[in-house]
Amino acid sequence: TFTVEEAVETIGFGRFHIMLFLIMGSTGVAEAMEIMLIAVVSPLIRCEWQLQDWQVALVTTMVFFGYMVFSIVLGLLADRYGRWKILLLSFLWAAYFSLLTSFAPSYIWFVFLRAMVGGGVSGHAQGREENKQIIAMCSCSNPLLSLGKVFWLAGSLLIIGLASVVNPTMGWRWLIRIASIPGILLILVFRFIPESARYNVSTGNTAAALATLQRIARMNGAAMPEGQLREPAKERRGRFKDLIHPKYLRTTLQIWIIW
Repeated sequence: TFTVEEAVETIGFGRFHIMLFLIMGSTGVAEAMEIMLIAVVSPLIRCEWQLQDWQVALVTTMVFFGYMVFSIVLGLLADRYGRWKILLLSFLWAAYFSLLTSFAPSYIWFVFLRAMVGGGVSGHAQGREENKQIIAMCSCSNPLLSLGKVFWLAGSLLIIGLASVVNPTMGWRWLIRIASIPGILLILVFRFIPESARYNVSTGNTAAALATLQRIARMNGAAMPEGQLREPAKERRGRFKDLIHPKYLRTTLQIWIIW
């Protein structure tokens, strides 16, 4: 028998992981553009709606408030319904509300819609972190994880570059519409991303997990390990209160403070 981790190690690094890295890395571009968008739009909406400083600051606050709240909700849903479905939902969600933001008739609507965008963007992490772990299992891929940070930088530079051209000519509403294009394009390539084999195994869907592993092996031109895929023993899934258990409390607080 073999486990999912043993199968990934046996298959090794190849074309599938490069494709996965590029697609999931591109989510960082879309995410950075949506988050950094506020920095280049705020001065314009301040003038258009005669906003005070606290009102401008509230826009950014609400984006991250939506990110915080929905990251918890989408995380729970991803555990129940799968990473792939939630990742697709989050991109549809973020792209939809981002486009709606460009038609916001007032400041209140703008704040609300950007908070919804933040909620959608938070779901990107559900699939990205899972696939980072898949890539990290391959010993030669550690440089890729570091290189992945370049995608966020690329998204930040892209939105600033677009703003310098679009804002003075077409206005901030068109900037938001153009900035939503990468997220929409990524939706079209989601069929190339399989559901997590580890998730399928954890839910007892061994056949689907095996099919995913066989697909990875074919793309990489590698052989599957011999034997049958073994479903691990059922264990209780983590709960939020586990984070504040005395055994993990110190680590939890340190991570929260660092982030």
